[in-house]
Amino acid sequence: MEKLRFEFTLLPSEDRKSNILCITSITTSENKIYAIPLELQAAAYHKEITKTTAYAKIKNSLAKRHQIRRVWITMTEELSKIYMDEDGNLQFGNQYLEELDHQEKIAVSHQEGTSTLEKLLEKFMEKTQESKHQSLKHIAEKFVIEKFTSKNSNANLWIDTFEKECERFEVTTDEKKIEILRLFMDKSCADWYSSMLIRFTMNAEWSMWKAKFCETFTNKGWNPVTYALLFKYKDGSLLDYAIRKEKLLLDMRRTIDTGTLVDLIATGLPEFILNKINREAIKDTIDLFNEVSKYENMINKQSYVVKRRYGYASQSQNLAEKIEEKKACKICEKLNKGTRYHPEAICWFKTRENEKIKKNFIKHVNNSVIEAELNETEQKNE
Repeated sequence: MEKLRFEFTLLPSEDRKSNILCITSITTSENKIYAIPLELQAAAYHKEITKTTAYAKIKNSLAKRHQIRRVWITMTEELSKIYMDEDGNLQFGNQYLEELDHQEKIAVSHQEGTSTLEKLLEKFMEKTQESKHQSLKHIAEKFVIEKFTSKNSNANLWIDTFEKECERFEVTTDEKKIEILRLFMDKSCADWYSSMLIRFTMNAEWSMWKAKFCETFTNKGWNPVTYALLFKYKDGSLLDYAIRKEKLLLDMRRTIDTGTLVDLIATGLPEFILNKINREAIKDTIDLFNEVSKYENMINKQSYVVKRRYGYASQSQNLAEKIEEKKACKICEKLNKGTRYHPEAICWFKTRENEKIKKNFIKHVNNSVIEAELNETEQKNE
């Protein structure tokens, strides 16, 4: 049985709101191409073709407008009567199909090739963009650097470290550096990055981005310096304190020598811990960290003793107050107010007695003054 290759294309309808599956051409085994008239291209006119198993697969294969599928279909007796006459000429709808000439074949082939190439390029660009994004994200995950926040004390040190990480992973172009920088901007710095993109775009030089970054985030005051120098141990782990202070000092000044770094960390330790460390034996911060770790239990023990001591003091105080509350108030007994159990300092009758004494004293003073004035007046009258 002879086979014919049918070309199926998903074309827009007249109102362009929907798609119609059409048969646009038929190719013979001799590579002769015959065009289907435009008014007969809709698959609904080719009822015998729609009954084949190939047609069901074609419908599932075409999802986007202008997609094309070409399949070979064996000409059964019913199909041969529809598409071929007794002499083997291609026909459809009571008319012979027009064979395309050489130039038309080239045009069709070129159009098909261009369409296919455009689709391939489109897919390639999508995959390239996706792989590029995934590649940069994958590289960023390997960077040994924390995300930058506006609270970072040394923006210059951070951006220098970022550049070294870019060199280590061969991120050399300005555009890639700018793009990967976004992945290390914390929420508080995301607005700055967005503003920079609007003003200078991704095509700007990296040196300009770096300069703007340092101008914006470099702390020009003394707060980071004083905080780092005066940072001392308060509570918690001694080792955590030592590591934290080392980072603060290095953020303050990257070129600080090891000896000064050790001395500044050590001076922030509790005095009774510091006196146990041999200064001459400490050559590096690692040595200091090892020594500090030995005395962690002393810090925990002291905190426990202090806590217990304060606990006993409060218990003794509460006990003394309870004993005092159980004693009978002598003021109430003296005034015949009955036996009352409360501290004498807060006795209500004591306050009343003090007020009475004060009033009597004022009254006595006033009477004495009046009597003296009367005596003086009588002497003058005589």
